[in-house]
Amino acid sequence: MPLLRSNTADKFIVDRRKPHRNSDVARAVRRTRDRLSQQAGNLDFDRELLKLHARSMMGGAIAIPLLVLAIAAAGLLAGMDKQIAVWALFMLICYTIVSLMARRVERAEASELDPSRTQRDFLIGHSLCGLGWAWFAWLGCATCQIDQLQVVKAMVLLVAMAATAIMASSLSGALLATFAVPAAVYAYAGARFWMPIEVIMAALLVAALPFFIYVARNLNRSSVMLLSFRSEKDALIAEVETAKSMSDEARRRAEDANLAKSRFLASMSHELRTPLNAILGFSEVMANEVLGPMSNPTYRDYAHDVHESGQHLLDLINEILDLSRIEAGRYQLNEEPVMLLSIAEDCCHMMELKARNKDIRVVQDFETTLPRLFADERAVRQITLNLLSNAIKFTASGGEVRVRVGWTAGGGQYISVKDNGPGIPEEEIPVVLSAFGQGSIAIKSAEQGTGLGLPIVQGLLAMHGGEFELHSKLREGTEAIAIFPLSRVMEELPALPTKAVAARRR
Repeated sequence: MPLLRSNTADKFIVDRRKPHRNSDVARAVRRTRDRLSQQAGNLDFDRELLKLHARSMMGGAIAIPLLVLAIAAAGLLAGMDKQIAVWALFMLICYTIVSLMARRVERAEASELDPSRTQRDFLIGHSLCGLGWAWFAWLGCATCQIDQLQVVKAMVLLVAMAATAIMASSLSGALLATFAVPAAVYAYAGARFWMPIEVIMAALLVAALPFFIYVARNLNRSSVMLLSFRSEKDALIAEVETAKSMSDEARRRAEDANLAKSRFLASMSHELRTPLNAILGFSEVMANEVLGPMSNPTYRDYAHDVHESGQHLLDLINEILDLSRIEAGRYQLNEEPVMLLSIAEDCCHMMELKARNKDIRVVQDFETTLPRLFADERAVRQITLNLLSNAIKFTASGGEVRVRVGWTAGGGQYISVKDNGPGIPEEEIPVVLSAFGQGSIAIKSAEQGTGLGLPIVQGLLAMHGGEFELHSKLREGTEAIAIFPLSRVMEELPALPTKAVAARRR
């Protein structure tokens, strides 16, 4: 019979069939950097400049045609013949052609543009407009009521030159192609009359052309710098996207691995605990000789060793499962009003026998009255027992463990367990606080733990919104402080009235 495979992935196995996005993102970043290369002469870079020029011409498409119409209207009012109207029509056609070219380039994809051809078409269009301005520079009017017509024409050409220098700065050579011929024509026309004012205006116009070319070049450099900054910004955004994608991928895989670990441990808990309970039960029966005395005392010692080893293994499994549930967010708090003083006293009493066997004195330093906490009693008890167990474990015989319970400066409550043991080197504190982490002193100690006590304490406190602090000095001792926030402290309830008080109120 053929095996049928479910479409649903096994809940205990991480699905590795998901596509890996890092290589695709890296290729996209390389394409972006190549497209936005900041070297002059690069085809993509030239295409961006041409599109920038097209957008500029589209933005100012109405400015110069309005100037042309205003000049034509003023000329007709001054008595010029219909030649000024024909000139205006020609200029409008020329600038319309340039605007249509700019619109086509602006709408086209950058990759579809031929930079050399598009630049040539733009320069031809600007040259046609230049012929129109040359025509304007040649126009004359013997019957007009305008004094100093040449001066007026020079001023108009200067305004048009300045506007073109600003709008066409992204295209090198556009200003020269537009106004080289008009400036020459105006200089020739002014030289015919050889009037001082005409000569001065012609010289001014000729001198203004290189000046505006210089201005246009500076604006062109600004456009290039703008593109460079934009390319750098896009490259940075691409790098940020790459880093984010890689971090998301790493986080997803870490979450999958952590989920698989938690599910594996949860599924194995029953299989591990069932035989362990049998081993603990039978070894205890044998060690206590419940079914009769054992003739060989060595077997009885072996039974004790089996029971202690099994108990140690069961404690390890319980701690691993607790930490896994906390990390997976599956640890459920059973919150209720609890007395921190009572829990601390009970835990000190539970650990008293172990401390007495090592000749360690447990000193209790508690506040007299503390209101109740809204917390999980089992979790608070586990926090206190873990801190006490660590302190007693690493305190030498004849030492002292001081347990304090009181108020924090922020209005919360705390449990502090301080010992005068060997302490922890400062550089090892992060190791001790990590899962399965053990300091050098703990490794050398005969009573080695699992390294899960403090991570469990941190996780349980974090679920309560609290904090954990560990202060230690080498050869002076260690203090562990579990802090519960103000939000967990419950207000004192008013006392219930007695019968006498109730009778008086009647």
